[in-house]
Amino acid sequence: MLDAAKATQSTTGRKGANAKALKRWRRVSQLCGAAIFGQWSFYGIFRCPFIVPFVSCQSCPVITCHGRIFTLFWGFWLLLPISVFIFGRAFCGWACPAGLVHQLIAKAAPVKLRAGNIATRMAPYLLLLGIGAALYFWWVAGQSREAIPIRTGGFFESVRLTFEHAQAIWIIRTLAVLGVATLGLLVSNTWCRFACPTGGLLEWLKPVSVFNVYKTDRCNDCGKCALICEMDTRPAEANCTNCGDCLAGCPRNAIHIGRRPGRH
Repeated sequence: MLDAAKATQSTTGRKGANAKALKRWRRVSQLCGAAIFGQWSFYGIFRCPFIVPFVSCQSCPVITCHGRIFTLFWGFWLLLPISVFIFGRAFCGWACPAGLVHQLIAKAAPVKLRAGNIATRMAPYLLLLGIGAALYFWWVAGQSREAIPIRTGGFFESVRLTFEHAQAIWIIRTLAVLGVATLGLLVSNTWCRFACPTGGLLEWLKPVSVFNVYKTDRCNDCGKCALICEMDTRPAEANCTNCGDCLAGCPRNAIHIGRRPGRH
């Protein structure tokens, strides 16, 4: 009995150490993602003249944006589908600058909306609204320029002038994005879970992924994994980003990472 208890404690200790190491590596990966995509993301909200940012960089007049300087959008939109087929929605939890910001903000949010709540069950369908809006303005409406990205003085001065001279639809778009993002101060990860078009696309594609964080039949639905998860969900359920934070939090060792048994 004593030996068995020691073995269990040893296993638990190793799992805890491995989980902490995995989370450190995830933070490093997120910081790298912020360094690569951060400025592009920031410009996409405040300076991109199009309603749908990140997809028309080749014709954008904002020459100081990283999307234009390094033609990031080509590599991004080529690699993102590959990543989702390999490891699901991992981009959101491992590389997205907005994901990092919202996860940090979520720590102070008083409302968590854990997995199983009606809103979280509806999350994939709410994400479809973001996808639909993006596709409409990009393909159907023609992705016209709706703002004049005036460049003068410092960045924030340019942002102010852009707002002053932008069309109403661009201002509505930008304020809507900022409003949903700000709501994350009250309800954790509002943007990532309920509104992000890119996250929504990955959410609907992730069932085809080869590798996942997943539950086994040992799971008894205790919900402890959701208490650890920064997206307030459980493995392989809505808004799971394969972050791996929950691996060491299961008292029944029912959570694993890799290729799910029985899948071919």
